[in-house]
Amino acid sequence: MPEEPRRQARGQRRMEQLTDAAAVVFAEAGYAKATTNAIAKQAGVSPGTLYQFFANKEALAEALADRYRAELKAAHEKAFDLNMAKLPLPELVDRMIRPMVEVNLANPGFKALFSSGDLPDRLTAPTRALQQAVTGRVAEVIAARIPDLPAEQRDTAAAVATQIFAALLGTIVTAPPADRERWITELNRALVGYLSPLESA
Repeated sequence: MPEEPRRQARGQRRMEQLTDAAAVVFAEAGYAKATTNAIAKQAGVSPGTLYQFFANKEALAEALADRYRAELKAAHEKAFDLNMAKLPLPELVDRMIRPMVEVNLANPGFKALFSSGDLPDRLTAPTRALQQAVTGRVAEVIAARIPDLPAEQRDTAAAVATQIFAALLGTIVTAPPADRERWITELNRALVGYLSPLESA
């Protein structure tokens, strides 16, 4: 492998290492109280090494936001694939909720950081827009599954289903790994129980 691509790969790994460390420190201390020294310590590097890749903590938060948005978009594409709309309802619900659970498990510091209110709005706004789009994506799946359902009823159902998911997501993410599947099963049951009467409405 030529030296230049090898150096680029090392640099990319270092940036990911620093971004991972920033996620931990931001989640523990909050954005306002986090310092680049604490992030460098968490990453196991010197502050000078951190500054070779990121000018300040806002640049780290921006990298973290960019990474999360990319992962969230990919999760949306898997979760809200309209080709799945006619699957048996429990299977459809399972295939919708798992990518969304996985992206939150993979980014444990993100929710604490981006809901804290102390991060610059220009960093949080695009992510909020993606999160708010979930209800619309759920409504699209319901429309594909139950095309005769009135639009107002469909949109209400999508909003309620999204709230049910959000209400249990925190429990799932913070549960010990051994208990997580049990909570995912309960979330599936709650959503199927709520959505199934719509199919015979």
